[in-house]
Amino acid sequence: MKKIFTKKIVQVGVGFIVSCVAAMTVSATVQAAEFPEKAVTLIVPYPAGGATDVIARMVAEKLPGLWGQQVVVTNRPGAGTTVAAEALARAPGDGYMLYMTTAAHTISASLYSKLNYDPIKDFAPITLISTIPLVLVTTSALPVSTVPELVAYAKAQKNGLSMASTGNGTPQHLTGELFKAKTGVPFVHVPYKGDPPMLTDLIGGQVQVAFVTLSAALPYIKSGKLRAIALAHPTRVEAIANTPTMIEAGMPGFNAATWFGLFGPATMPQALRQKIYQDVHRIVADPGMQQRLLEMGGEINNSSPEAFQAVIDTEVKNWAEAVKLSGARVD
Repeated sequence: MKKIFTKKIVQVGVGFIVSCVAAMTVSATVQAAEFPEKAVTLIVPYPAGGATDVIARMVAEKLPGLWGQQVVVTNRPGAGTTVAAEALARAPGDGYMLYMTTAAHTISASLYSKLNYDPIKDFAPITLISTIPLVLVTTSALPVSTVPELVAYAKAQKNGLSMASTGNGTPQHLTGELFKAKTGVPFVHVPYKGDPPMLTDLIGGQVQVAFVTLSAALPYIKSGKLRAIALAHPTRVEAIANTPTMIEAGMPGFNAATWFGLFGPATMPQALRQKIYQDVHRIVADPGMQQRLLEMGGEINNSSPEAFQAVIDTEVKNWAEAVKLSGARVD
């Protein structure tokens, strides 16, 4: 009798657990179907006007047409994107706070010795929207037009040259550090809080060299306010067809790009994650949206959460090696 009684208790217990899991799954599915019931905040870790901000606003402008609710873009620049990332990591996973960021997110795990969040475990990848290569530019007044000329000129200067970036720990910063490590140029790093302030000083001559997202640099390259030296990409890009790649400039394998992806907190239910991905996917698949991304010099990804996770896993390994090679570190 005791064994039979115990068996029945176990069966009842298992049945209860299965019922609870099923109820939770149904609840999450219902929540996703009804989402959103109020305005959604989309955090951007850079100032307004930069490539990340532009792409975030392109998506945010279209989502109300699908959701019937406003999407408010909030800029929280600072500390190489970690200020904004921490805010998202601490948010509830109900979808009402989302995060549009760049490859800087996968760099932070190996670049920063102390973080109040885990860049991988505390985030749920939703979709990778686009990838845009970095381009090495100088002020128009600098008397160089090729990589060898830049290296020789920098080494001839008593105090070297100032190298701007969009912030500590960003792909732009780390790519510059790698360039320093490979060429031995005496660059002095000057971090900014995003593209707009960096470009203002770069154009004005307060800083002299930078690796810049192609989309952000393109208008100034075309107007002659900045000089494109080389593209950190395997092939030339039509938008600046006369600019050689780093491979052509004598630096094989030197490729660098930043990507633009959407995240939620790790506690976000899978059903809600899929719902948001599918809606954003529809927007990015629109020919008009794709044309705008291509005009920015971007490659269109529009990836699923699973495909985006695979990219993140690869990026974490690659950037960790880059951090090690460059010797870059932020405490």
